[in-house]
Amino acid sequence: MLLATSVVPGAAHAQATQGGEIRLLMLGDSITAGYGLARNEGPPARIQALLRERGRNVRVLDAGVSGDTSAGGRARIQWALADRPQAAIVALGGNDGLRGLTPAQMKANLEAILDALKARGIPTLLAGMIAPPNLGRDYGQEFFAVFETLHRERPDLVFYPFLLDGVAGDSALNQADRIHPTAQGADLIARRMLPFIETLLDRVRVSAAG
Repeated sequence: MLLATSVVPGAAHAQATQGGEIRLLMLGDSITAGYGLARNEGPPARIQALLRERGRNVRVLDAGVSGDTSAGGRARIQWALADRPQAAIVALGGNDGLRGLTPAQMKANLEAILDALKARGIPTLLAGMIAPPNLGRDYGQEFFAVFETLHRERPDLVFYPFLLDGVAGDSALNQADRIHPTAQGADLIARRMLPFIETLLDRVRVSAAG
């Protein structure tokens, strides 16, 4: 029999060190999927390794699909939930920008994903994205405003403003296509996100055997 216990901030860490595994879904595109990298080098694997180094028993569920837009994430969110995650990271939007899709479409798709997670009581971290500069200043501002607006409208979200913070634009941290991080870049993504992810995990309701 499973008994759900409410976890106050910090308590999830204590329970995780006692053996209760937390399943953390990372829903994303090729960045999440670790395009061009070995399986143990992508962001999900690095996040899992770093969390375990800190004593947190977390399994990161890699739900990254290369080429996926926010619409693709919306189409498969129910499938991803079949793995019964207890927390989630939503890291979509990069391909919406690369394809010049409308920010309004992206917002509607992200809202549907966030609604599906909220309906299951799953604490969520939303990772923002910045549009390519060639699409113009107005598009870029409207694009980024989607993430800021979702954060403002949903104070329960943990918000990480830019998934590629510290990595985008650095040739030493990106592959030859200048889009996908190298192993070093993926590791930096994981390390920069780590404090935000730990905040997320402290909101998890851990299920313990009773």
